[in-house]
Amino acid sequence: MPRSNSSVPRHRRRRKIMKQAKGYRGARSRRFKVAKDAVEKALQYAYKDRKRKKREFRRLWITRINAASRKHGLRYSRFIHALKQNDIKLNRKVLAELAMNDPEGFKKIVENVKA
Repeated sequence: MPRSNSSVPRHRRRRKIMKQAKGYRGARSRRFKVAKDAVEKALQYAYKDRKRKKREFRRLWITRINAASRKHGLRYSRFIHALKQNDIKLNRKVLAELAMNDPEGFKKIVENVKA
């Protein structure tokens, strides 16, 4: 029986890693060992930051809503509480968008909540 080796699959695996490391600086894009570590770390960051992105956007929306609601004399927590009491179902993303791009519409919501 002929001797088999793993050259083709091995080259494919290496080529895949090197392709992912394209654009990295220095040895990270040229040396397989270094590139493999760099790609693994990059994939870890990508996974972690997909989760972090959601947190950061929520914080941004809350900050924007707070700033806009304080202009109308209402703190963020009281504003959100009043929205829930009045059964107004707008999420923070939409409220932040209104606060930024449609101040008049946001003002109407605040007045509706205050009444």
